[in-house]
Amino acid sequence: MTNWLPDLTSGSGPLYQRLADSIETDIDRGVIDAGAKLPPQRDLAYDIGTTVGTVGRAYQLLRERGLVSGEVGRGTYVLGRHETKTDLLASDPHVEGTRYIDAPRGKLRFDSTAAPDIGQGAIVSDVLSRTAQDHPYEISSYTRDFPDRWFEAGCSWLSRNSFRPSPDGIVPTLGTHAAVMAAIAALTTPGDYIVFEHLTYSQISRSAGLIGRRTALVTSDDEGLDPEDFERVCAQKHPKMMFLMPTAKNPTLVTLSATRREAIARVAREYNVILIEDDLYGDLTDDPTPLLAEYAPERTIVAGGLSKSVAAGVRGGWLACPPAYRHRIRVAHKMLTGGLPFLLAEVCSRLVLSGQASEMRNRSIVEINARVAIVRETLAGFDFKAVDNVPFVWLTLPDPWLSGTFKNACLEHGVLIDDEDEFKAGRSEQVFHGVRFGVSQPSRREDIAGGVGVIRRLLDEGRAGYDSFS
Repeated sequence: MTNWLPDLTSGSGPLYQRLADSIETDIDRGVIDAGAKLPPQRDLAYDIGTTVGTVGRAYQLLRERGLVSGEVGRGTYVLGRHETKTDLLASDPHVEGTRYIDAPRGKLRFDSTAAPDIGQGAIVSDVLSRTAQDHPYEISSYTRDFPDRWFEAGCSWLSRNSFRPSPDGIVPTLGTHAAVMAAIAALTTPGDYIVFEHLTYSQISRSAGLIGRRTALVTSDDEGLDPEDFERVCAQKHPKMMFLMPTAKNPTLVTLSATRREAIARVAREYNVILIEDDLYGDLTDDPTPLLAEYAPERTIVAGGLSKSVAAGVRGGWLACPPAYRHRIRVAHKMLTGGLPFLLAEVCSRLVLSGQASEMRNRSIVEINARVAIVRETLAGFDFKAVDNVPFVWLTLPDPWLSGTFKNACLEHGVLIDDEDEFKAGRSEQVFHGVRFGVSQPSRREDIAGGVGVIRRLLDEGRAGYDSFS
């Protein structure tokens, strides 16, 4: 590689991106062979007249594309075609997580927090039928125009406490996950850092990594995200965006105080960071703390939907954003998802505007609380956190249990739960010795009692009750 230099005369975008694109092109053309060592970052920076940081960002982008690998002190090497990113994804736990893609049959599903079955099927069936009768043409075609009622439904559903979004900032989406990913795709570029807590809804960080965004981790304590560490990360890595769940955070159930929300808003404003506030579980609570969006309305995007409180299968979601972002996010959502189906969007808006969604949410909360009460009674004496109205529990394991080992023990006894690694947004050295289990998916309360009973017995018996020598 001593005589090779990248061609930076073509392309567009930041220099680090053009450098990465040039290297990728030369790899595809065979100019750079598999196994070749790329120039040291300092040497290449000198040769092309840029900074070491720019070259470092380009090399990192190539790693995210699955084209190179490298270690500190060893160098950066081009991967062979049999080691391309498609193959790497299959074995990368930071991409696919620790859940089964196809859940084993015959197990209690304590690894999901979708809304409990409280008879939604009959209500949704009726709304579906009436929608098909009223809009046969729209159902047979692609969605080109969004009626005002879809935006009104988003305003209604995302409103909480004194937060009242405006219709000109609403984007209807295919669920909350799609809403967040559309915002990330629209407002950041490959190579940009996005801030996540060490433990969070990590499928967002994995999805962001698939489209070339980088993860920056910020620490938390018993009161939630640490604003001082957020400021340190901003000063060091200059992130473009942060994803957080200020109310009833998944999986630890921590709710940020007003003081911390105000501090986070101040740091985000100082370093020009866009905030994504996932209020999916906050929508279930009666927590009176103002939303983060009320402290930094000019830079906060609020995302929410129907999956945890009404019905996950209807894929209803919305986000509320500063109006200047709305068009870009709508376009990104269409590009990422293929477009919003009229049938689902109309059904969701009718459920919300008719009041049926709120009614089903209230019924779901009653059922969730009955199940949480079972957990509180069964696990009394152990260290766990449960919150009224929220369909999951964070259990801190006693010695000598490890998170993954306890998950496997539960599986062998017929219960699917999530270990802490499922919620790690990136490579973290922090160990929490915790597991999360949901209480909303089994169809009967008796199943909840049975599953939590399994968890209790394993905790009582310790590892000696699980280890097998056969």
